[in-house]
Amino acid sequence: MRTAVALGSNLGDRLGNLRAARKAILGLSNVKAPIVSSAIYETEPVDCEPSAPKFLNAVVEFGYEDDPASLLEQLIRIEEALGRSRDHQKNVSRAIDIDLLYCGDRNIRNERLQLPHPRMHLRKFVLQPLADVRPELVLPGQEKTVSELLDGLEESGEVVRFEDDW
Repeated sequence: MRTAVALGSNLGDRLGNLRAARKAILGLSNVKAPIVSSAIYETEPVDCEPSAPKFLNAVVEFGYEDDPASLLEQLIRIEEALGRSRDHQKNVSRAIDIDLLYCGDRNIRNERLQLPHPRMHLRKFVLQPLADVRPELVLPGQEKTVSELLDGLEESGEVVRFEDDW
């Protein structure tokens, strides 16, 4: 099933952090081609601490042939390996953030995993890179395509193309 993750970093070597996370994800045994990566965008922090540095954000989509909960656990291990602590506060600056956006049309709601990601349709820093990868996608629970959601978003905050080839 087609699966997507959002990557974000606003501490340390932001571009290096995204590259390392993508490499680790693509090295997982159940990740399959085709693999598609968005451009990287520099974005204003949303709901972070005052004076938080800007984020770099991207989306990677790939085939995945296992349970989404298993993938989530592997993503958490990648975050930890790249320096993210599990006992972090919500919405603070971080070297790496990996969010599971969707796994096919799976609709999962429990205390550990929510698919599709419950706020991605409201976030320009997710929709802009996702539109690079799947502009025509209609997310589970939505009626509009990713491009239409992005066009209709009133969220403020600049999203600037930062890097195409990473």
